Amino acid sequence: MRIKTARYLSVLLLCLGSALPAKAIDPAYQPQMERLAEIMGALYHLDDLCMRSGVDWRLQLAELMDLDEVDDDRRARLAGAFNANYTDFQQTYSRCTDSANMLTGRFLDEGAKISYDIHIRYAE
Repeated sequence: MRIKTARYLSVLLLCLGSALPAKAIDPAYQPQMERLAEIMGALYHLDDLCMRSGVDWRLQLAELMDLDEVDDDRRARLAGAFNANYTDFQQTYSRCTDSANMLTGRFLDEGAKISYDIHIRYAE
């Protein structure tokens, strides 16, 4: 009887396990996308302080996520990376300083490199 019960439990667990929704597998460039989202979050604040370029970095990230057709989980992680860095830089810089200017330039360069790398390696 005990073996029969254990067998039923094994079958039940297999059935339940297969009924759970499968988690999507992140693309190989997900870490780069998360870094790009962090950069865009910082730029969303720093650009407004120092450059005033008029670029809406939040909209840029939203369009990038739409183009990449990210699922809800990835969208939440990318938005979280953006928002966390935006908040950090908002708390750190209340005006344009030499340091903020330097970081803005570095972030623009790093973001361009990441974008280029993702495009060259993974674009169809």
